[in-house]
Amino acid sequence: MGRRRCVNLCYEKYQQLLHRHGKSFIRHVFKAFHQHALSAAKAAHQLGISRSRLYVLAASYSKARAQKKEHLWTPGGSGGDHSTRWPQPVIDLLKKRLACSPPCPYSFAASEVLRHHAFKLDRAQVRHWAIQNGFAHASVPKKPHAPVRRWQRSQIGELWQLDASPHPWFPDSPIYFPMLNMLDDCSRLFVGSKLYDRELLLSYFDFLSAAFLAHGRPLQLYVDYHSIFFAKTPGAVTQLGWALKFYDISFLYAPTPQAKGKVEREHQFWQNRLPPYFASEKITELQDANNHIDALRLHRNAHETHRELRMTAQRAWDLAKKEKRSVLRPAPRCPWWPYVWSVQTSIEVGSDGRVPIGTLRLRIQRRPGSKVVLCVHPAGHSSVLASPPDKKYKPSLLFTNRPK
Repeated sequence: MGRRRCVNLCYEKYQQLLHRHGKSFIRHVFKAFHQHALSAAKAAHQLGISRSRLYVLAASYSKARAQKKEHLWTPGGSGGDHSTRWPQPVIDLLKKRLACSPPCPYSFAASEVLRHHAFKLDRAQVRHWAIQNGFAHASVPKKPHAPVRRWQRSQIGELWQLDASPHPWFPDSPIYFPMLNMLDDCSRLFVGSKLYDRELLLSYFDFLSAAFLAHGRPLQLYVDYHSIFFAKTPGAVTQLGWALKFYDISFLYAPTPQAKGKVEREHQFWQNRLPPYFASEKITELQDANNHIDALRLHRNAHETHRELRMTAQRAWDLAKKEKRSVLRPAPRCPWWPYVWSVQTSIEVGSDGRVPIGTLRLRIQRRPGSKVVLCVHPAGHSSVLASPPDKKYKPSLLFTNRPK
């Protein structure tokens, strides 16, 4: 009985208005609505239509009254389905994204159609198509609400939120690779998103230097009290903190992990999208994955409307620049740049005039017993400097094994 009632209600909802009610009743309701005897909510409920549809029909009814033809007025039909037929490549891509395990979210599938085929769909259209064609998602338990929002800064570059998120990104892999994410607090632009083998200091050096070269230097980074960012000794700074201070960038520490609500929600964005995407594309390697993440990040910035800003992140970024709401500074042309973004260790030249670099001992032009600086770079090579980075001087490079 309950199922039959549900079917009847659905049948009534999707029938044309003239097929559900008599003309006289429809005119009676609109007359009462026009005379303010019925509210919009009650009139819409009696006719079984939405309030937006009610106002459209009410305008048509008022026009008929002005012509003294309200007794002849009838509501027009919706006109049938005039939607554009979806190209076969679009349908093939939807099947690919929704048939994998886990399936891609509907919003992501719509985004992928736009990215690959410049064919615009919204989430509801993809969901409706999936239900009709047997690709609908299974019901999943609701996730807890994201942390309470903190309103964004007014200028781009004023604050960038930075965080890492370990997650099993690849299909059939139990390994939780960390993903570093960073976004501008004002525009919500992703300035960086990348997967790494491990959350190491070298990972942050690689990630941050690339973001600064691409977008400029912010004033502050919003971080938590991770040991990479925060030194427990009062007055001390971590190696990462020192590198940022060298280029006039400081940390702002979040009082709780939940306080970084914006970047936490972006972790959810990637966690919902990347595992099914990697499954559908059969991606299992970090390098290949990061190439795809770059393309997805740029597409998200340029084409996906942020629900709070009501515009894309790229448009918000460009608008802030146009309105001169930017405190970004370009990455400096500094000879110390590749060495500041490296793990530096003070080492002593041995009595044989050699220093240890990895498993080797290499000779350098320095007297035995003197101190030099070993720099391990994110790309995997090493350098030896005569002294630590200092803006007053130029670097004196004693050795590097960087491939040419």
